[in-house]
Amino acid sequence: MHRKQSSKNSKQPLQVHHSNQTDLSAWRKGGKTEKSLQKHQSYNSQVNESKRDSFEQALSYFEKVQDPVSLRKNEVLQKHLATVESTALEKGLPPEAFDVLLNVALSGKFADAVNTRLLKCLIPASVIPESSLVSSVSWLCVSKCSGSIQLLFLRWLIAMFDFIDHKDQLHALYGFFFSFLQDEKMCPYVCHLLYLLTRKESGECVQLCELGMQPHLQALLSLYKHFCPELISITLPGKMKTYFKNSEGPWKAAMSTIRRRNQEKSPVSQPLLLGTTQHQSRKRKWNTQLILPASSASTSHLAEVKDKNSDLYSISESFPVEQLQTFSQLLQNIHHLELPSQMGSVLTHPLLLHYMNCIKDESIYLRLHYWMGQTLQEECTWCVVDSSQYEEEFKDFLEIVHKTECFLQEGFSSCEEFLYRSLPFWDGFCCRSQILRLMTWIPLSSFSEMKSHLYGPLAQLFFTSSLYFKCSVLESLKELLQNWLNWHVIQLDSESDSQGYSLNTTLSGLVNTVAELIHFVGWISTLGLRLEGSATFLLYFILDFYETVCDIYLRYNLPLLIMPPAGVFYPALLSMDSVSLNQLCYIMYRYRTNLVAAKENEQIKKKILQFKFSSQTYQEYNQYLTAMVGCLWTSNAFQKDVHPQGLRLDEEVLKKTRVKDFKNSFNVVYHPALMGYALLFLQQAWPDDNTFNFSLIKGRKWNWYLEYLYAQGLKGLKLFIESSINRVSPASQIKERNM
Repeated sequence: MHRKQSSKNSKQPLQVHHSNQTDLSAWRKGGKTEKSLQKHQSYNSQVNESKRDSFEQALSYFEKVQDPVSLRKNEVLQKHLATVESTALEKGLPPEAFDVLLNVALSGKFADAVNTRLLKCLIPASVIPESSLVSSVSWLCVSKCSGSIQLLFLRWLIAMFDFIDHKDQLHALYGFFFSFLQDEKMCPYVCHLLYLLTRKESGECVQLCELGMQPHLQALLSLYKHFCPELISITLPGKMKTYFKNSEGPWKAAMSTIRRRNQEKSPVSQPLLLGTTQHQSRKRKWNTQLILPASSASTSHLAEVKDKNSDLYSISESFPVEQLQTFSQLLQNIHHLELPSQMGSVLTHPLLLHYMNCIKDESIYLRLHYWMGQTLQEECTWCVVDSSQYEEEFKDFLEIVHKTECFLQEGFSSCEEFLYRSLPFWDGFCCRSQILRLMTWIPLSSFSEMKSHLYGPLAQLFFTSSLYFKCSVLESLKELLQNWLNWHVIQLDSESDSQGYSLNTTLSGLVNTVAELIHFVGWISTLGLRLEGSATFLLYFILDFYETVCDIYLRYNLPLLIMPPAGVFYPALLSMDSVSLNQLCYIMYRYRTNLVAAKENEQIKKKILQFKFSSQTYQEYNQYLTAMVGCLWTSNAFQKDVHPQGLRLDEEVLKKTRVKDFKNSFNVVYHPALMGYALLFLQQAWPDDNTFNFSLIKGRKWNWYLEYLYAQGLKGLKLFIESSINRVSPASQIKERNM
């Protein structure tokens, strides 16, 4: 590919490319078409032309300067430096400018104050030529610039890594950068750069063990251990850490604006801001605009290169992701796809997400988890002071992360750690829906960890927040349970297909973790119903959770059955809402189906039931069943209920209530949740009778009334009665219906 050569000592005018995005002449036009230029003349045209001429003069000045110049007493230098800064912040610099300005900043011709200002304003309008960087790196060998300028250059190189048009020559300098690891001050930034450059063929890893175990060295070792496990014998910490310091500081806001411009493919009218003009918190020193990194260089630039060199990518072993447009291309190049070093760009690239699903490359997840963990920590709006203005951007970012997790059907460990760190400081209001959605993809872990980091902070918020928040938490915990169970089913199928599935300690840990989650939900549900006066809205979400729990054994093939606590069961049984009662009936029907299947499997000694259910589970179900039948059918609720927290009351106490026919208070006719249906049934059966005599619903009318209830959509009640109550023979039922 044709690249412009270095113009460090050249007196000829700057050469240009043919691309509209990388051409200096095209850049002078501000990226506008001829039609739009014709509309803007007179004063504005003169001002723009003056700015372009000024920048060209400034660039020519820096290119020709030979002797050291002082900034304080040189008005010409001050003028040209200000011109470069204003141009960079307004629209970014063209590719040809980097060769000149980088050589000037690193050659030591100016004082550190000038070199610092030059490096801080090196904001690309499109791409950064790799040849300019190679020429600049050579200055690090001759010690012409100070150590602080070298560090700032490395920070700039890390921050602008995805704007570099190609990286083959930088990869060739891998050993050169590796030699700087011995420098204590430069080591953290060199490690960060090497982390971005490391490929499978990078093998200079053994020496790292002698340098220490600082986080930035651990990051490199984690990649090396994946690529060359035989060379790394030490054990690395399993927990994800913040490996590197943030290097994007002065350039972050400007980079975000440039990326938006490239993504939207339209000119950006707003000027680029470095953020130094606004007061920021200690942790957020720059006015950041949170946006995902671009895959790499400009796609239009790469498209032009591809047109010039049509056979370039067919010969190369690596296939750049910028050229990945179709699923067929992914399949053809899946084994030599060159992924971006800053893996955050895959979050919005469906084809790369397919690649992650197909190729289980641990290095991809290492890079992605590091980047995501760093971003979540730095951008969390309730952990950083005076950052409420960035809440909308943070919400958008969390939405993208959640969509990615849904696509991959697995959670990120960096999100789990972010939740564990930030939940104790969360007010339950900021980014509520996004945080609760992230909770649904927390990976399976030990309960002791979740109890201290998740359940504790979540319970405090649950008890002190609104009814709506309580319902949202329960909905999230139900989805979390379903995701765990779905993961178990997938693992079960894959392992059974390969070598025959057998229950082991992994399954035992899964059972324990799921059981603890169910017990936690039962505990907060019981207290939540007391706090909210058994609100119907809250009860619906609680029962919705137990609709998943009651079918765990049969639907998800997990040997676990846990009954709801009495604090949930009895409010649902005595609810004044027919929906809640119908839900409870369906749940009890499914519990019965699962328990019967478990008992049968236990008797025939199937492999699946190496975990035996406790007799307490059967006992508790029978107690609940007795209470429900006593209420809805036999009108013996107050005498037959033997549960310690049940409805059993002495008859003398019941008589003192002066309630007439108290025994019938909760059967299918008099139950508060069903009384409305009973009234409608009486109106249809006896339209001329205005006394509403409920005692008429008996005998044959009782059966008609049940059919009426079933016709109203109470399928759960129908399933419960038909499965749990022995009625007359089927032939007699058919005869009754015909009559």
